[in-house]
Amino acid sequence: MTQDEAKLKAAQRALDFVQDGMSLGLGSGTTSAIFIKQLGERVKQGLRVQGIATSDASQRLAESLSIPITTFDQCPELDIAIDGADEVGPDLALIKGGGGAMLREKIVAGAAHRFIVIADSSKLVDTLGRFPLPVEVIQMALPLVSRKLEALDLNPKLRHHPDGSLYITDEGNFILDCACGSIPDPAWTASELRGIVGVVEHGLFVNMASLALIAGDDGVREVLP
Repeated sequence: MTQDEAKLKAAQRALDFVQDGMSLGLGSGTTSAIFIKQLGERVKQGLRVQGIATSDASQRLAESLSIPITTFDQCPELDIAIDGADEVGPDLALIKGGGGAMLREKIVAGAAHRFIVIADSSKLVDTLGRFPLPVEVIQMALPLVSRKLEALDLNPKLRHHPDGSLYITDEGNFILDCACGSIPDPAWTASELRGIVGVVEHGLFVNMASLALIAGDDGVREVLP
């Protein structure tokens, strides 16, 4: 099974958890885009749902598929948030934010009664940190935050687009990608990052996911914290 095929299997399995009338958190990234497209097909068939997207790109995709979009003013709680992950570690600790949307992703996941992760089996790791940990930073605070991350041996590097231009998030912030190598205690690292003034959000999702749907050659298996 190719990685794309596995992503499709995980996305299709996630649809089993969607019921008529639900309010959904719509994730960002390649796997989430597959889920949104599959959801759009169900909406065309008559499924009634509404969603809050975690990025401008995901919202545009959902709207193009006639998936109704709502806001937290209109819908302060979500039934389920469904999103991908860059790494899935023990106890469903996650690294997210490879696509730069971890701030909205964390807001949406935190507003959902259930946060379901969809991923292919390559994202499962024994210890988080092989994938660079994204940290979203207020532009003014960049030099201050960079020094503090360096003091924590997190090896930050300012994110750029492939063409060399600076990467700017949907909220107008910079991202520092931290080549940690290994994050043996995600809760401790998350706490340290939260204490740095100028850090808007980071890509460690600890004690948030309630279920992961992991697709591989043996099918889709459910992983609990």
